[in-house]
Amino acid sequence: MLTQLSLLADLAAELRRADFPLVERWQTVDQWFQRRTSRTSLQAEVSSYLRGLSPEAAATVADRSRETTTHFAWCLLDERADPFSFWLHEYKPQRDWRRGYADSVHNHRYHFCTTILRGGYEHERYDATVDPDSQLISSTELRRRTDCPAGTAGAMLAHEFHRIPRAADNTLTLLVKSRPVSPWSLSYDPQTQTGHRHVPVETRLGELTERI
Repeated sequence: MLTQLSLLADLAAELRRADFPLVERWQTVDQWFQRRTSRTSLQAEVSSYLRGLSPEAAATVADRSRETTTHFAWCLLDERADPFSFWLHEYKPQRDWRRGYADSVHNHRYHFCTTILRGGYEHERYDATVDPDSQLISSTELRRRTDCPAGTAGAMLAHEFHRIPRAADNTLTLLVKSRPVSPWSLSYDPQTQTGHRHVPVETRLGELTERI
């Protein structure tokens, strides 16, 4: 049975050996990620890793994970000293999606690389115009639409905008994320043409303290 050492910890060890800041050369991280995750046995390896977790390790994964409107984000490995973390995204059946997350035009606070373990989705990349006064997205323009089956890999930088309007039921993706490079992310609902800023709650404690 695969152990943590033979899967995620081994992948993490290679990133820890990098002699450059990862966020400044994320394309190099993407090349490494695609090379290491291109094997057809990857889904079975991730499954074996999860089944082999000790009760304590499984509890840690559960505690660090979260639910979004379109998928469950499972935090597989996140050591505070590392400039990266590993995640598994489990997409909900399309009928259970609620508008406003993966299906909006959005960016992220971090860079990431991803590969589809099972299922697939439609992926769209956008150009976005940000209003200089509100600092919200005021309009978007579709650049490219791609059907991504299992085995597809790619990367997104924090300033880039994308959208996943639909995904096959039971789609699973493995990701490596950088640490945040921006204090917030932006999203834009193409139906209502409404923009939003998303600030993580853990960064707002100081603001709460001033307001209370």
